Amino acid sequence: MTSERPNRYGITVPLNAPLGDHPRLVRELADVGYTDIWSAEVDGLDGFTPLTVAALADPRVELGTAIVSPYTRGPGVLAMTAASLAELAPGRVTLGVGSASQLIVESWNAAEFDRPYQRVRDTVRFLRAAFTGEKVTEQYETFSVRGFRLSRPPQTPPRILVAALREGMLRLAGREADGAIINWLSAEDVRTVVPYVHAGGPDRDIVARIFVCPVDDPVLARSIGRRMITSYLNVPVYAEFHRWLGRGEVLKPMWDAWAAGDRKKALELVPDELVDDLLVHGSPERCRAHVQAYVDAGVTVPVLAVIDPRPDADPIEAALALAPRA
Repeated sequence: MTSERPNRYGITVPLNAPLGDHPRLVRELADVGYTDIWSAEVDGLDGFTPLTVAALADPRVELGTAIVSPYTRGPGVLAMTAASLAELAPGRVTLGVGSASQLIVESWNAAEFDRPYQRVRDTVRFLRAAFTGEKVTEQYETFSVRGFRLSRPPQTPPRILVAALREGMLRLAGREADGAIINWLSAEDVRTVVPYVHAGGPDRDIVARIFVCPVDDPVLARSIGRRMITSYLNVPVYAEFHRWLGRGEVLKPMWDAWAAGDRKKALELVPDELVDDLLVHGSPERCRAHVQAYVDAGVTVPVLAVIDPRPDADPIEAALALAPRA
């Protein structure tokens, strides 16, 4: 793999600032080398509104959702929403779809988290058809569509990526989509997952959402990382992902303590080495080098999710310090 700086370099929105401030902040980020703006949709802002703001703010930036779930929007609404953004920013939109998790789908959105692989696959197939502007009448395995047609199909259809963890979804991302979105893995883990995606073609994109805490205080950074790891890696889909990656023995003590309700003990049982693998931290220079390791392992678009623990910090000061260097 090349050691050159990545051609694309992304950041996650929304930023820690009012949405009305985002146009100015997006322009500043683009000025220092951020090429991509990617949204996250969990429990804050939705996945499309911040991208709409970014699209209008700066015509230079690429836009992507990482991710939106096919369980929380109907197929037609998802197609219309993506087509609207693609009309606003032609040729700059990537639609990242993924199953999300039981918590998001069932506990927060009153839907049934059923057959996630099939639901994502069916959604990708429907979107491909819908973006052509042709009428779609199809009985998919997990839903049916009767007579839907986009009356304003995008002139340049969005690229479609699939959020993938284990082998089945990774292969789906390479076979039926334009690539994969990956997260909560180390740079070395990238070498494990990329071949499954590239089985569908060597040109498939690998977008990685990378958590970055640019503070030169390992105790503080690891404390933040432990809280994040216990929060995420106890979610069943992520727990299974890390078992698949071979971390079952490393994580079992933490999982057992968490299941027993001992949150404090669970935090203590997350090894430093694991935090250092999964959370990029240290000086900006060290962080950039760690992000580069993801690129060297096969990531085509690193997307930083910047964590700045300082109270009342400027919303993009840390991001500016992490900007790519020539």
